[in-house]
Amino acid sequence: MHYRTLMMYTEIGCFVACVCGWILVCSTMPTNYWTYSEVESLVLTSGHYFSNLWKDCLTDSTGVSDCKEFPTLLALQTYIHLCRSLVIISIILGFFGSILALVGMKCTKLGGSEIMNARVTFAAGMNYLLSGLCGMFAYSWYAHKVISEFMDPNYKAKKFELGSALFVGWGGSALLVVGGFVYSVTAGKEGLQSSSKTQEMSYHTPSSNLSEANQKTSSPPLSPIPDRANQKTSKPPKGSHAVDAYV
Repeated sequence: MHYRTLMMYTEIGCFVACVCGWILVCSTMPTNYWTYSEVESLVLTSGHYFSNLWKDCLTDSTGVSDCKEFPTLLALQTYIHLCRSLVIISIILGFFGSILALVGMKCTKLGGSEIMNARVTFAAGMNYLLSGLCGMFAYSWYAHKVISEFMDPNYKAKKFELGSALFVGWGGSALLVVGGFVYSVTAGKEGLQSSSKTQEMSYHTPSSNLSEANQKTSSPPLSPIPDRANQKTSKPPKGSHAVDAYV
């Protein structure tokens, strides 16, 4: 298989993986089940608590559900603010990474030269990689906080467990990290090779032209007047007289 065709299929696979990961990360924002807890209060009724980065909810066995948003922004804990910021940054970086990938991919033919397309694709890979790392850090920190509260015997408040949104976010972040890493390695390698070849050609071309020019200038011009000093005098044949011509 041709190298360009192989690179094109690799870019398409990385783009599909990164877009799927970005969609999974976006889906965790409105999902309520970041954490959940089930508490049995009576024989026939039980309370089901769940929460996310924006609100706390309660659902009982009768089907009645009630959600309450966080009352104030400044009274929230630090990890919630940080997780919100990181998830939003991850979504923004993934969006710009998709735009750059569409411009720089070989199958779209929207960019300019091969070097420029490789550089744009490398920038897209870096955006995807940073997007996945931001999401991975946000979900991991949130999960660490939940697990540490659950395992702490001195923690007297309600204890929660990991919800489904965290696992979906981990999967989406992993796709972004893998796709962005492959993008960055392949496009960066191609961009560096292309730029080095261009510099090498630009370095050797003027020297060759200069040497050719020096060779042309070093050879003396042809004179229309014959050089009598370098001409070999030939002996006249017998029976004839030599006649000198004076100019």
